[in-house]
Amino acid sequence: MSEKNYSNEKKGLNPIIILLGILFLATLLTYIVDSGVYERDGNMVVANSYNIIDKDKSLSNLFNYQDADLVKAEPVSIIGTFMAIPSGLEQGSGLIFMVLIIGGMFGILTKAGTIDAGLERLLSLVQGNIYVLVILLMIVFSAGSTFLGLASEYLLIIPLMVGMANRLGLPNIIGFAIVCVAVKAGYLSSVTNPLPLTIAQPLLGLQIFSGAGVRFLFYLAFLAVGIGFVLFMIKRQGFKNEQVHFHSEKLSTRHVIILLTLTSGIALLVYASTQWYWKHHALSAYYIALSMVLAAISGLSANQAAQAFVDGMKKVLLASILIGVATAVAVVLKQGMVLDSIVHFLMSFIGEGNAYFAATGMFVSQLMLDFLIPSTSGQAAVSMPILGPIGNLAGVSEQTTIVAFLFGNGITNILTPTSGTLLAYLATARVGWGEWAKFIFPLWLIYIVLAIVLLQVSVFINF
Repeated sequence: MSEKNYSNEKKGLNPIIILLGILFLATLLTYIVDSGVYERDGNMVVANSYNIIDKDKSLSNLFNYQDADLVKAEPVSIIGTFMAIPSGLEQGSGLIFMVLIIGGMFGILTKAGTIDAGLERLLSLVQGNIYVLVILLMIVFSAGSTFLGLASEYLLIIPLMVGMANRLGLPNIIGFAIVCVAVKAGYLSSVTNPLPLTIAQPLLGLQIFSGAGVRFLFYLAFLAVGIGFVLFMIKRQGFKNEQVHFHSEKLSTRHVIILLTLTSGIALLVYASTQWYWKHHALSAYYIALSMVLAAISGLSANQAAQAFVDGMKKVLLASILIGVATAVAVVLKQGMVLDSIVHFLMSFIGEGNAYFAATGMFVSQLMLDFLIPSTSGQAAVSMPILGPIGNLAGVSEQTTIVAFLFGNGITNILTPTSGTLLAYLATARVGWGEWAKFIFPLWLIYIVLAIVLLQVSVFINF
């Protein structure tokens, strides 16, 4: 299967340039924005505890060497900005290595011919009807994210979907969208997603997973729109089911064993992530072991398997720098002690006089805050203790406050270049961020409008 035309790369700014621009903008903010801090109880912000800290904003600080352990507030120097990049690489190392190992594993599967054979069989099962297949796949992927909180686990699935898109003559970005849009649609409402809800709901005095019924209806709305968008984009590519010609012969015994091993591996991965709370290091170790098992049964020699693994890693190597630079943005804002100041500024825009306006204000503040804090659990820890009291003053219920947080966090994460998970997704699909931004921007705007409408409904029904 040739790959020469499938990446569909558009000429434009390299994503590294975009992220470096954001990094230097973050450095500039440390000179413009006042430094300030909230008091914290562990990782949780204490509401109404924000205090401004004096600092020298003069440009003379540009060439100072800033010790990362320094406690006092001062702007980040040029040296400090460049030092933030290796710090970001270090902090994001777990995700970086996981992406590289997954790339290597799929290099082995591709070299063994398993990907091509499996896709042919999958297409034969639905008689080549890609529209039916896309709907079913997106329902499954979104259910995993909205009920179980699966996200990084889908890194294993993305190369398969990209391969399917390539097999149908479609670009990488279509295969990527099938997974990414479904996962983000699930996260937007997080029916029983434990990652945000186990942190956010107790902070507002709510029972964990309470309100799941209403959020399920919101989930169906986002999923329906997301599926419709992906199907529209497939049709826009000029795709017709009649053009699909597939081979319906059975898989070889070796390919069946490899695919069963991969499927069992994914199932164990989901269980381990949700029940044993595996993080990046444990997941990376698991992927290494799974890669070795797949290599052993692939029929490849040791040298062939090793070379295929290295070739697979090369295809996602750009992710290393991208994730490191994206993480460096947060490092700079933290060193300049301006992150809490920006949070305080954004929260000041939320009105207290009208519940409908206040709910919308909460949503907008979360949209912007997620650009700086792409971590769902991290954003919940920072914003929930502040949003809760504001919501009470404005007559916004705790459940609607949770919904505003989920919508804002989820929608920005579809697009933000500072999200390590999104960058990892893009790397495994070999899709540029600029290409993805242009592709997804219409859906991003539609989701914003839909979120505002659903928030008004939430206030109206006093959810």
